[in-house]
Amino acid sequence: MIKLSHISWNLAGLLLPLIIAAITVPALLSSLGQERFGLLALVWGIVGYAGSLDLGLGRALTQYVATLPVEQWRLQVRSVLKTTSTLTFFSGSLFGLLLFAAASGGAQHWFNTKTVTETELATVILLVAFVLPVQAMSATYRGLCEACQRFQGINIIRILLGIVTFAGPGIALLYSEQLILPVLLLVIARLLALVAFRILALRCLVDASSNAQFDRSVAHRLFSFGGWVTVSGILSPVMLQADRFTIGALLSAAAVSAYVIPYEVVVQSLVLVGAVSATVFPAFSRMIASQPELLHDYFKLWFRRIAVLMLCVAIALVLILPVLLPFWLGDKSTPDMALIGQILCVGVFANALAAMYYALIQAHGRADVTAKFHLIELPVFLILLFLLIHLFGPAGAAMAWSSRMLLDLLLLRSYAGKHYV
Repeated sequence: MIKLSHISWNLAGLLLPLIIAAITVPALLSSLGQERFGLLALVWGIVGYAGSLDLGLGRALTQYVATLPVEQWRLQVRSVLKTTSTLTFFSGSLFGLLLFAAASGGAQHWFNTKTVTETELATVILLVAFVLPVQAMSATYRGLCEACQRFQGINIIRILLGIVTFAGPGIALLYSEQLILPVLLLVIARLLALVAFRILALRCLVDASSNAQFDRSVAHRLFSFGGWVTVSGILSPVMLQADRFTIGALLSAAAVSAYVIPYEVVVQSLVLVGAVSATVFPAFSRMIASQPELLHDYFKLWFRRIAVLMLCVAIALVLILPVLLPFWLGDKSTPDMALIGQILCVGVFANALAAMYYALIQAHGRADVTAKFHLIELPVFLILLFLLIHLFGPAGAAMAWSSRMLLDLLLLRSYAGKHYV
């Protein structure tokens, strides 16, 4: 069953870092300048979504462990964890090596910057490449903790990470104006978080069998679910970050700042949905295995709650953004920022509803469905993104992003309505 305490911890773990960001971002923008802040925002985005590079095995682990009967859980869970962590280490390392090769091949030339040196850019890219396997493995250990409903520990780690992520760069700027030191602090914090997630996961295994070995049959089962989650795990970050990179490539790094600030303000309102969806996914998985007759009404209850809540949030944001952004950013704010945020509110509401259908479909083990929908959405989104940025600048990126979220909602609702609710 879904406990309000679990949702509360998830909300705290997602919301408190945002409060820290709200306090520190204006000072960072002023100290770094628009170009360096835009590049730091890109680093935050890459590192934030690097957990998706675990080949979907972290989410597969959550779904698999949540459905295991008690006795089977005791016998298998250590082997499941060892198998998953081994696979995610190699997958994260592969992506890290690819980014390392890109940096060695001159990836820093892809960015249109005037004040940031190529050496500084190349060093930042190398540091990000190092952190990719760390993030992938963290997703695995966090997946086991979610299956075991250890939400308190998970979110204490998240809060500490948020402090370092958003307050750390301000401290680093006391010693250097470049991005290298802030990104290095971020890498160190993610390493420490990996250690903490591993300790927390191992504490879930007190009553489990001591047998822990790589199990090919478990790997095959995880890949049957995680393989499709991998597709979504690769495509989703691409679609979620393509707007920033496309703006940077077609316009400028300064234009990224004009877009990313209202984007972060609006999109981070989804912490409310994230707090619920992180809780309902293992709960839905467990309910499907043990009490499937309760699922329909339970889903409808939480879906209505999310719909009402996020509609109120979206309307409130539309009304207050023209006042909030100038008050928050001062002369760094532009009229376009409020418009961008208002357009994004449409996509945020659609994404909030889609997240519930997404959790329901994947709890049934149908990660292939959500992945196929992402394959449909990707080319549509990229075409819209390029066209609308050319026509409307950063506001066009917001239009493309919201359109993709509406399409995602329509596809997920159509499938879930036909098969489950």
